[in-house]
Amino acid sequence: QVQLVESGGGLVQPGGSLRLSCAASGFTFDLDYYAIGWFRQAPGKEREGVSCISPSDGSTYYADSVKGRFTISRDNARNTVYLQMNSLKPEDTAVYYCAADSLSEKTCYSDSLNYDYWGQGTQVTVSS
Repeated sequence: QVQLVESGGGLVQPGGSLRLSCAASGFTFDLDYYAIGWFRQAPGKEREGVSCISPSDGSTYYADSVKGRFTISRDNARNTVYLQMNSLKPEDTAVYYCAADSLSEKTCYSDSLNYDYWGQGTQVTVSS
């Protein structure tokens, strides 16, 4: 059974940083061939596409709310995708999910409907 596992969430003060990781477990599931997206959902709000990275040229997308603060990257050797989050704000508080899109070959999408594998989520809380 294929699973995506997020880690790295926690409690951080405003202005702080966290790095989230998304790793694949189960049988061979090479994340290099999948578009990977990071999403978040705060209480009472809809799930929001935060960032994604394409499987081909590594092109990226960032929501306006995180642009310049968050960076998505791949470590092919570790079969892991990261989301580096800097200058965190209280409004970044949410459960963060990573997801894999098995059909997109050249780009990535911010719409969660494009993704068919999901992790269980990791809580990020930004508070003083």
